[in-house]
This record gives sequence, C-alpha cells and structure tokens, in this order.
Amino acid sequence: MALDSAKKKEIISKFGQSQKDTGSPAVQIALLSERINYLTEHLKEHKKDHSSRLGLLKLVGQRKRLLNYLKRKDYEKYTQVIKELGIRG
Repeated sequence: MALDSAKKKEIISKFGQSQKDTGSPAVQIALLSERINYLTEHLKEHKKDHSSRLGLLKLVGQRKRLLNYLKRKDYEKYTQVIKELGIRG
C-alpha cells in the first residue's frame, strides 16, 4: 500500500526545505522509513508473504544507500534525520 497524500505531505513539510521538495535525501529517507515501518507491521501478521519481504529488503537497501550519501554530503542533516526517525541507536 502506498502512503496516503496527507501523510506524505506531512513528511515532506517536516523534512523538506520547502513544500515542493520531494527529491532531497532527507525526504526520501523519511518516506522510505514510513513504507518500511508499514511493511514491517504487515509482515508480522502475514509471515508467508515472501514477495512483500523481498520488497522490504529492497527498500531497506535503498534507504541505506541514501543514508550513506547523506552522511558523506551533510553530516549534520544526517544526524538530525536518524535522530528524528529513530533509525540507529
């Protein structure tokens, strides 16, 4: 299931530099994290849904690559994003 537009706008306004900023790494990481959280809850209930599990693993890999990029380019923003999303300890 895709994110509803209200939730997506809320995430974009929180992490983006403007209302139209959907391409910055922070926004992309936040949107991916929301989808990852949804799929994680889905898989707790539907343990044999292997296609969704594969999609989850792909999303996690994509988020990791974006986090590595953001860490290289803007370390302060990286620390802010992982703190707000609670991704890493």
